[in-house]
Amino acid sequence: QVQLVESGGGLVQPGGSLRLSCAASGTISRFYVMGWYRQAPGKPRELVATTTPRSITNYADSVKGRFTISRDNAKMTVYLQMNSLKPEDTAVYYCLYRVTDDTWGQGTQVTVSS
Repeated sequence: QVQLVESGGGLVQPGGSLRLSCAASGTISRFYVMGWYRQAPGKPRELVATTTPRSITNYADSVKGRFTISRDNAKMTVYLQMNSLKPEDTAVYYCLYRVTDDTWGQGTQVTVSS
C-alpha cells in the first residue's frame, strides 16, 4: 500500500509562482508513474502533468511552458513548479501514483486571485 502526502498549495496573485510537493511512502514499485491532476469547482478532474521513472514528461496544453514536473526517485517525491499562474489555474491539485492502478493524495488547494 502506498501513501501520498502533498504540500505547497496556497493563495497567490496572478503571475505568481508556487511549488507543490508529493512524497510517496509504503510499498513502492520501481516502475511507477507519478503526476498531478486538478479539479476546479463544478468541473471534472483533469490532467496537469505526469512523469515516468525515466522522467519522460507529459503536460496538459493549458500548462505547457508555465509548469514543470520533476521527480526525485531517491526521495520518492514528485514536484510541480508552477509559474505565471492564472486565475483559471485555481483548483484542488491531486498527486497521483500509478502502477497497475491509481493512488491519489488528499489534494491541496491552489487559489490564484488578486
